[in-house]
Amino acid sequence: MKLRKRYRILLIGFLFILLVLVRAFEQQLFYDPFIMYFKNDYLQKPIPIFSGSNLLISLIFRYALNAIISFAIIYLSFQRKSFVEFSIRFYAIAFILLGIIFFIILKGELKHGYLFAFYIRRFLIHPLFVLLLLPAFYYKKLTSKKIF
Repeated sequence: MKLRKRYRILLIGFLFILLVLVRAFEQQLFYDPFIMYFKNDYLQKPIPIFSGSNLLISLIFRYALNAIISFAIIYLSFQRKSFVEFSIRFYAIAFILLGIIFFIILKGELKHGYLFAFYIRRFLIHPLFVLLLLPAFYYKKLTSKKIF
């Protein structure tokens, strides 16, 4: 189903607004004791007490919500199923790897520094991958055209 360009742009804008709303209502929607920890005195305070299972479920939910919105943005931008299929695999592998690393770091109570955990968490809770994939797919689309 091909949508007119004007409607696609409006839908993409709406989806980006949804991503912003996920971020704006993060404290109401998700369990994450690290939101306040990384906003305040994380250099002097020990890591907060947290429920690993609740944190994992919340991370999965938030990551999936951001991912679904991102997949819709990618599809509307390029209208290629192959780009969405690649994105799904990329997001799944990234979540597994980053999630394992994040929980290993938390188990070690950030003894080797907080920055690595901070950035790993950022990739898990924010839709940064869509910002990386959009230009990559655009470049792929440009270079795959045949010029005669």
